[in-house]
Amino acid sequence: MKNPKCGVSEHTVTLHTPLLRGARRLRIALVGLPGAGKTTLFDAVSSTAPQTGALTDSQRVYRACTVQIGLDEASVVDLPSLSSVHHLQHDELSALKYLLWGNDRPPVTAHESGAPPAPFEPPDLIVQVVDASNLQSHLELTLELSQLGRPMVLALNHMDEVRRKGLHINILALSGQLGMPVVPIVALMGQGISELFSTAVNTARQAICPLPQAPSRHIATGLEPLSKALAQPEIETAFRVPHQLLLLLFASGHGYFERELQEHFAALMPSLQALRETAGLGLPRPLAEEIHADGHHRAATVYEAALRPGPVQPGRGWRFWLDEFLLHPQWGLLASVALFAGVLFVVFEVSGWIDMQTTQRLIDLSSSWQPQSTIGVVERAIVDGFIGLIGIVVPYMLPLLLLLIALEEVGLMQRIAFVVDRGFHKIGLHGGVAVPFLLGLGCNVPAISAVARTSSGRERVIASVLITFVPCSARSAIILAVAGKYLGVIGVIGIYALTLLLIAVMGRLLSRQQREVGPGQVQDIPAFMLPSWRAMLRETWARSSDVLTIVTPLLVGGSVVLALLGHFGADATINTLLTPLTLWWLGLPLVLGLPLLFGVLRKELSLLMIFQALGTQNIDSVLNPVQIVTLLVFLTFYVPCISTFAVMHKTLGRKEAWFSVLLSVVVALVLSALVRMTLLLVHLLLG
Repeated sequence: MKNPKCGVSEHTVTLHTPLLRGARRLRIALVGLPGAGKTTLFDAVSSTAPQTGALTDSQRVYRACTVQIGLDEASVVDLPSLSSVHHLQHDELSALKYLLWGNDRPPVTAHESGAPPAPFEPPDLIVQVVDASNLQSHLELTLELSQLGRPMVLALNHMDEVRRKGLHINILALSGQLGMPVVPIVALMGQGISELFSTAVNTARQAICPLPQAPSRHIATGLEPLSKALAQPEIETAFRVPHQLLLLLFASGHGYFERELQEHFAALMPSLQALRETAGLGLPRPLAEEIHADGHHRAATVYEAALRPGPVQPGRGWRFWLDEFLLHPQWGLLASVALFAGVLFVVFEVSGWIDMQTTQRLIDLSSSWQPQSTIGVVERAIVDGFIGLIGIVVPYMLPLLLLLIALEEVGLMQRIAFVVDRGFHKIGLHGGVAVPFLLGLGCNVPAISAVARTSSGRERVIASVLITFVPCSARSAIILAVAGKYLGVIGVIGIYALTLLLIAVMGRLLSRQQREVGPGQVQDIPAFMLPSWRAMLRETWARSSDVLTIVTPLLVGGSVVLALLGHFGADATINTLLTPLTLWWLGLPLVLGLPLLFGVLRKELSLLMIFQALGTQNIDSVLNPVQIVTLLVFLTFYVPCISTFAVMHKTLGRKEAWFSVLLSVVVALVLSALVRMTLLLVHLLLG
């Protein structure tokens, strides 16, 4: 609805209580035949480090993790493939035991040695993932699972294949036949996943169980005496399974349940077996075969009903084909690279041009002002601080923010985030942080603020720390100015490649250090839509306001402090104190100590001061190639800037902010020393 006073659209969100979190967390089991796509679905929503283990008395592996679904949470378990409930193959019994009992073993299993099939409670809801392009063969398992007495949702996967084959599945008819919600999805492309898990939460909340799937009348009539014989309180207490399921399992000759009945109710077995034999009299086939054939027939009947004409599907417009490209596992990565290239173009070309028209002109105008008095020096430092602020905000941060927000409004960034999610998992993150990482190419400050809004816990810490190593516009300017001029294209590519390698390695190390694993995420793939300028500007302000409230006083204040140090002649003292760093460790001239220190304000300022300290802009006349590379590596990786530290202090806290500073200093020192020693060794070997 619209607010008449301001014309801004407002959305009302219905809050369902109590929230399914903590002890109330929903438990969901993903079940399906081989090839249905349940593992692909699990990968699309899983945390970065899911729990894995083998089911008891089985070599079959399950995976489990917590998944955030709106304000609710669910423990999702990806079970090994299950071919049937009635006719288990190999070691599928443990999967069935988990669906029935979880870690709460019934009395009938008291004599069994070993632990429960899995170390967690039975599911509140079952999501069966089926291959919609081969639906009929999967519906037999659906009818069997519906006898477990648990809420169910059917996930029709591979709907893209269904469309390619020119088939039409009437979702409403199929849902009506089964008595359970049916949600079409394409797990590999992220389509329908958000709706699937929202439906699962609502189904569990309302405790909607499937319609009873009784066998055909001619079988049910013959089983009535056996049903009455099994309907004894002591049997129901011992097995704790729905009566209809126990009846059909015993009638089908299910080995496990027959053995347990023999073990615990041996006196009843002769009469139960006699009643089973009587139920099979007059049938065209043995009772077990007839029950199986009946299930096959009923599945075919449901399938045929679902193929009847239903609502006409929308045509395949440009949105469909664009999604086919953007959400494809391989082509989507190509689109991600193209988007990355576009962002780099904005940073290096558009933002560079804006910088020349704004910041550089302000620098030129103020360059002739060289005050000698203390008050004048302070005033000049304040002006330099504000020029530095303008140099961050106007050319680099605002254009990049507007671009990325526009891409989010259109729906492109959500698709890119889904495609790169699996790759980000390898460094302990979700694909949702792809947007802040791109934003970091312009400025790390709004990037870290974006991470703070969209993530929490372990992921927030890891993403924020890694973003400090993303080459922002300031560091990119140094890379292009120094590496581009003195090292060539290979040097520029080498620095960026080293940065990517460092982010990947640090991500793996930090994810191992941070033991607490955040929940998985159900990423929503919104429909394509045109962006609203009003919404974009409002969001841009929300994401950039931290710069004005936090960064401005620190940038201006730091500029004043360092200017006063230089004014009172403390620069020589500082250079002397920094001798162990500059001269001994990095092998650089002593006069570069203060310029390196100024890098905590803004990296380009360090570069300008380096030119001034060396007395020339052609630094190759003073520094040899090894020194140039060492200087460049150190400037690229040590403390991004005081603005970044301030934002991390606000969003993560003092401990993590100082940890990030210490880590960047250590990384810069180690990498620059390694690079220096390697180059010196190569130089010696080559003579």
